[in-house]
Amino acid sequence: MKVLGMGNALVDVLAIIESDKTLEVLQLPKGSMQLIDEIRLQAVSEEINKLNKSIVSGGSASNTIAGLASLGIGTGFIGRIGSDSYGQHYKSDLEKYNIKSHLTEVDEASGVATTFISKNGERTFGTYLGAAALLNAEELNSEDFKSYKYFYIEGYLVQSHDLIRKAILLAKEAGAKVILDLASYNIVEENRDFLLNIIPQHVDIVFANEEEAKSLFNTTPEKAVSLLAANTEIAIVKTGEKGSWIQKGNEKVFVEANKVDCVDTTGAGDLYAAGFIYGLIHNCTLSVSGQIGTLLAGHVIEAIGAKITDDKWDGIRERIKGFM
Repeated sequence: MKVLGMGNALVDVLAIIESDKTLEVLQLPKGSMQLIDEIRLQAVSEEINKLNKSIVSGGSASNTIAGLASLGIGTGFIGRIGSDSYGQHYKSDLEKYNIKSHLTEVDEASGVATTFISKNGERTFGTYLGAAALLNAEELNSEDFKSYKYFYIEGYLVQSHDLIRKAILLAKEAGAKVILDLASYNIVEENRDFLLNIIPQHVDIVFANEEEAKSLFNTTPEKAVSLLAANTEIAIVKTGEKGSWIQKGNEKVFVEANKVDCVDTTGAGDLYAAGFIYGLIHNCTLSVSGQIGTLLAGHVIEAIGAKITDDKWDGIRERIKGFM
């Protein structure tokens, strides 16, 4: 089964900060994703350029799709890039992972997610969408959705209501199940009514973390997963270092997180989703699918960046065989 992702095609510029005062100076609430304009991008860039930074291709859905591709799943990605060095870096990364490109290239600056990593591993984003923001409903092509069995949407796109509605329509027409991964608690807060409308009507599988679930329902993760499961096929609510609640119908399980040394939580939710979807494709139980997701999430947070390094994948594949 093949999985198509749609999201903001962003290049991540990441750095660890000594103090959260940096976030206060830049007016970036800790743990949030804030959209910034070109003027604020200059200020944010000046700050991160003082630090030891790394540059990798990213974007939430892209990270998930890369994880699935690394596990041998056929994948594709819909997004927009600029015709600049960041855009070329992004495109070459899709090729590296053997992900089918459904990218549109435009004469704009590519999107950049400036990522500040606090000492406890929590990440805060100042995101300049650039070309990524130009992805719109009118330019979606029904041909791009054919042959995919799952369509994975990153929650950062839910601000584009027309885009989400059109993409879901094309995915359903192509016979794909729709997976929505909520992105950030502030995005959920700003689009709560929209989400409460589309999830019951159109979403088959939904991922949320504890803060996102609280923004949606103002209740505990365990209760939130049941509320989501009442309106979807499968619901997952992640609770960070504690683990994750998973529910399908009346079946509810809790999967504990693995004990690892956390360096950077960037990509944890994205790789969890990749592992869970991999288990789903292979008809694993909810618990096993959650364990595979937990395994991948545990690996990605041990280093800076939202992708698992190439040298770890052979060992991960062997571990997964032990689950199945």
